[in-house]
Amino acid sequence: MKLGAWRIRAQSLLAAASLTAMAVAFPTPAAEQAQAASSLSDGPTAMARARVAADVLMSSYDPDKAWFPSSWWNSAVALQTIGDYMQRTGDRRYIGQLNNTFEKDKGVFPAGVLSGDPLLGNFTSRAIDDSEWWGLTWLQAYDLTHDPKYLNMAITIANYVYGYWDTSTCGGGVWWDGERTYKNAITNGLWIRLTAELHNRIPGDTLWLGRSKTAWTWFQNSGMINADGQVNDGLTNACTNNGQNVWSYNQGLAIGGGLELFRATRDPKILASVRRLADAAIGPNALVKNGVLTEICDATDQTCDDNGKQFKGIFMRYWTDLVDTTHDRGYAAFLDNQADSIWNDDRDAAGRLGTRWTGATSDDHPNVFDWRTQASALSALVGNVPVFTPLTSLAATMSPAQPVVMPSASGTTTIPVQLSSSATGFFPLFALASVEAPSGWSVTPRSSLVRLQPHGNAVPVSSTLPLTIKVPGTATDGHHTVTANLVAAGLRFSTQADVLIAHSINFDTGTVDENPWLFDPANSQSNGVQNRFADGNAHFTYRFPFPSDTTSAQVTLTIDAEFLVQVSSDNQTWTTVLQETRPITDGSNKADRTIDLTPYLTTGADGSKPVYLKVSDSFPNDGWGGRVYHVTANIVE
Repeated sequence: MKLGAWRIRAQSLLAAASLTAMAVAFPTPAAEQAQAASSLSDGPTAMARARVAADVLMSSYDPDKAWFPSSWWNSAVALQTIGDYMQRTGDRRYIGQLNNTFEKDKGVFPAGVLSGDPLLGNFTSRAIDDSEWWGLTWLQAYDLTHDPKYLNMAITIANYVYGYWDTSTCGGGVWWDGERTYKNAITNGLWIRLTAELHNRIPGDTLWLGRSKTAWTWFQNSGMINADGQVNDGLTNACTNNGQNVWSYNQGLAIGGGLELFRATRDPKILASVRRLADAAIGPNALVKNGVLTEICDATDQTCDDNGKQFKGIFMRYWTDLVDTTHDRGYAAFLDNQADSIWNDDRDAAGRLGTRWTGATSDDHPNVFDWRTQASALSALVGNVPVFTPLTSLAATMSPAQPVVMPSASGTTTIPVQLSSSATGFFPLFALASVEAPSGWSVTPRSSLVRLQPHGNAVPVSSTLPLTIKVPGTATDGHHTVTANLVAAGLRFSTQADVLIAHSINFDTGTVDENPWLFDPANSQSNGVQNRFADGNAHFTYRFPFPSDTTSAQVTLTIDAEFLVQVSSDNQTWTTVLQETRPITDGSNKADRTIDLTPYLTTGADGSKPVYLKVSDSFPNDGWGGRVYHVTANIVE
């Protein structure tokens, strides 16, 4: 038989095997839930979940400034997490972004460009812990690429940090800041990990090993580890435990530093100390509530700041190291539980992951979703991927994942949705895509066979299937789920579109209620609830799909600072409708401003009358921009 015929026959057999598996792939709802619960943590599914989450995170990466907007040390941790993801899964698509950041951001920058502090070059600043985060990020990049420039940069950073090791106060330890005002847990946990990683990557080293051992001994005796085995934030001026909060990242770096030093020394006493720290972290009255890692600021009457949003992910990075090092089933079960809780309870339809891994929320302190919370939760999903990379995986997403429908008084509304599938592996993959919609809705096609031809794990292959969803005019206001199930031989993945039916527009910005209306967040930010702002060259765009029988519409924005507001009927040609002409660097001009959108009401491809509203910065060079708090509209049909 000729080679071509063999190939066709092999593909036919693979397709037949896939279709055989699909024949039993859609059980009853109860059986489906049981199957999902039992398969959440299998290797291919874990890898697919991590891929979806990593792609969402990288959609926030700014390639021009080569960071994640408005957070310097947080950007280091997010990039390190992406490096962890690539190393764990074999996906290599984001190596270019690591190199982009290295080359663009290694220079000297004045305060306010990338950090609130001046950057001194080589990723160093007066914030000693910030410098250490970047050192660990470049060591991770070195592990991933074996490019010596990353190792050399880490050495440069470590030499800079060593200048702040000081035995004249508290007998040792690295100062937290250039002014030498505070010795704390995070700076010294980072130092132990950084120096031990350098030793483990430099053949014949004794210098960095000695420094790491000295730092570990000092840390263990510093008093920062309290009687319960938990790490408080730092030391008083009298060199005693200051009793400040036990943050998860302090505990995580103590575990991570000890693990790396254990690899360097194989000293069982170090590993025993690490285990005590780990057990204390998940013991009674510690960092866990109902089995889920919980920061004190995760309480529903509080909101974590931009730093606290990433603490749990740092803990999980080093908890993953603990699992890989000890192979302890209890530690592994805890890791699995975090990943499952995040995926089941703390994820929206767009694949965004929130700050509270239980999904808990409240009106005054809602669960927050941004790139920092995404990076944090991604660490748990990455840890859930087996050390031995699965040979194949199947994932899917829907776009738009959170469409808005504003139904007309009669008739149906059509929503075009793209079902995107991605796969890794070494053989052709045939997946059956089956779409479920609410009663009375229609989806075309309801099922389709998707063929994917992966060539390993380095670059997942993808395929797009256009879907047409028709929503009846009788659909009730609220959220409605459209689910796509993809099944192949031995693989299964589900994704959703969360369709918002709304007859009115009324939402606070910076909350989950805003997300469906936010057509393009671009590089805008929300530094808490009830605000969204865009400064410099950033912007954000809302899409209002007014009903087809709309005759007039006005939108009211609660807005301040240096705003530039533009309107478009096609997201291409823009008209300026509001502009602050004075340099306002506070909220003194905060007011409700109403815009008449009637001139922009034209019929779109889906039959609605969409209007796009974009907010940007009228003075892009001074670090302030347009800030919106609330959006409401008046519609006449």
